[in-house]
Amino acid sequence: MSWASSEASRRIMQANRRRDTGPELAVRRLLHARGLRFRVDLAAQPGVRSRPDIVFTRRRIAVYIDGCFWHGCPRHRTQPKANADYWTPKLQRNVERDAAVTLALQDAGWTVLRFWEHEDPQVVATTIAAAVEAADVGKPRRGAASSKSATRA
Repeated sequence: MSWASSEASRRIMQANRRRDTGPELAVRRLLHARGLRFRVDLAAQPGVRSRPDIVFTRRRIAVYIDGCFWHGCPRHRTQPKANADYWTPKLQRNVERDAAVTLALQDAGWTVLRFWEHEDPQVVATTIAAAVEAADVGKPRRGAASSKSATRA
């Protein structure tokens, strides 16, 4: 029990989910209701050690819904009181890794959208849908006839 200050803390921390959190599920339901289809918890880019919460592979859009505690939300950030020597640098590394992953994905041609868990799911879903729409502008829809095949007789 090196990182937990007590057995109770250990149980609480182990119960934290890596995926399918409440805020994530709320946003996914709204996106699905809008007819958007996506992948979940997928390694978006080889060589980048990260699994975005929602991935639009063909559009190269990676969405993260970050937890306030784990990712250092400026509004809800708290400093751990117990075992602070362990947690403070760990949480700082999370923030640094988030920035590095965002930059690596952007350099690889991805659009990266990051939201906090406390943000309104409706607003988040609307923002994501707008990014997907913007990525679709000028691209033929899947299964639609291209101009080449339409002109052939």
